[in-house]
Amino acid sequence: MTDPSFTLSADAGALDRLSAAVKGAGAKTPPVERWNPPFCGDIDMRIAADGAWFYNGTPIGRPALVRLFASILRRDPERFVLVTPVERVGIAVEDAPFLAVEMAVAGDGLGRTIAFRTNVDDLVHVDAAHPLRFDKDEGGGIKPYVLVRGGLWALVTRALTFDLVELGEDRAVDGALMFGVGVGEMFFPIAPASDKATS
Repeated sequence: MTDPSFTLSADAGALDRLSAAVKGAGAKTPPVERWNPPFCGDIDMRIAADGAWFYNGTPIGRPALVRLFASILRRDPERFVLVTPVERVGIAVEDAPFLAVEMAVAGDGLGRTIAFRTNVDDLVHVDAAHPLRFDKDEGGGIKPYVLVRGGLWALVTRALTFDLVELGEDRAVDGALMFGVGVGEMFFPIAPASDKATS
């Protein structure tokens, strides 16, 4: 028998039912990777490139509600979905689903650690399971991301990007000199060292 507290539908009441479903799940970060309910279509929910969440074209202004929905966000191969134990709906994501809004750096060299806080209050320590990646924006500038969980990335804000790049250094990677960021024994290349002046 289906638990009505987990019922989700792509109509005008979806937001309320989704909120109730998340609260019913109990855990701060529900085990969405273990849930495989049927896909019930898309709802008019969008995460903008600046991290703002919208429902039916209206901003979701309650941070607690955004955090609630973020806790059941999952990246399926074909789309981003909000998932409960019994239903799954697609949403639109313009860039990354999260923003990295705070950065903490400790130590240097092989002892350096870097951690980020996201706009939905996830705390992410950069490591093998939570790597950095560096893409290019339309103007050729650097767009860093950190993996939060399960294929969900956080875009590092512009202000933090400058701080992150300040930590950069040159290292040989597969015979090529690369400019990148070292965290512990890991190194995350940004670009060939010869491109530094234009990055």
